[in-house]
Formats: sequence, C-alpha cells, structure tokens
Amino acid sequence: MKKQALLPEQKEALLSILQTRFEKNTNRHKSIKWEQVKAKLEANDAKLWILDDMEQTGGEPDVVGYDEKTGEYIFYDCAAESPKGRRSICYDREALESRKEHKPADSALNMAAAMGITLLTETEYRALQQLGKFDTKTSSWVQTPAEIRKLGGALFCDCRYNTVFVYHNGAESYYAARGFRGSLRV
Repeated sequence: MKKQALLPEQKEALLSILQTRFEKNTNRHKSIKWEQVKAKLEANDAKLWILDDMEQTGGEPDVVGYDEKTGEYIFYDCAAESPKGRRSICYDREALESRKEHKPADSALNMAAAMGITLLTETEYRALQQLGKFDTKTSSWVQTPAEIRKLGGALFCDCRYNTVFVYHNGAESYYAARGFRGSLRV
C-alpha cells in the first residue's frame, strides 16, 4: 500500500471530527485521553488517511479500546447503521467473480483491504454492540470462518429486539441494507 497523506487542512478537519466524536461518546473509551490518541494520530499520516477513508464512506470511526501489549488504539466504525458508502456488496472476490449477472460493484473483503482496515469479527461485533445501538435497520458482513466460506457461505450480523443475531448467506449475495464495519489499530 502506498503511503498517502492528507493536506494540512484535511488533517485538521478530520482531527476535529474525531475529537468531537470522541468527546460525545466517552462510554466507548472511558480510561483513554484524547490528547494521547491525537499524538498517535498526528505521528502517523498513513493511519490518518485510512481513518479519513473510513469517515468518507460513512463509517464514523471512533476509539473503542487500547491494546496494552502493542500500545495501539483501536478504532471501529461506529455509525448507527452499516456505512452507506460500503453497502450493496458481496462478501469476497471469489463471490464477486462467481456472479454471472447483476454483479455488485465490489466485495467487503476487497474494499476493506483497499482501505487498509479489517472486517470486524463476530466477537468484535458483539463488543461494539455493548457500546450502543448499531445495525438496527441494516446488517454488516463479519469475518467468516474458512470452513463456512469453503462451503459457499458467509456470516453477517445485525441487532434486532435488543439482541445481536448472527446469520449466514451465500457469499455472493448482496443487499442494499448490508455493508461492513471495519477496525483499525493506530
């Protein structure tokens, strides 16, 4: 992945958005201080570029944790519904190529890789749901175990009736209300 950098005014605008979101949602990161996160971000143009891409596609990234072992802050897409700029896509390239007609524009794994983020796992998705109400009208592809994917399936999650549901579909399926959420470590 080639190193990208935001223009100074773009960087300032993104940091302002991230700080406002961070301060409005302190329940997501109780013991984390913004100044520490900001220092990490300002020192890493490549990660800021990725966070901007997450923001531009509707993800509303926010800090959800800190990894003591690696010293990294963990960002998840925290938009109320699956990011608008990442919907109507199938699961992966194999699924995309298997469609003979009515192909979606892309796949979740392709888009995530191009952006530099990782699809949430089922465990991460469930942890996200402890921080608020997400995907009450949409759904999000999550990382799928190889055994399921080999058989043609893929997993997605949503939250209905105050409960997280994990479902399966053919990996080549796509719906207007299904996208994906990603994570990034900084």
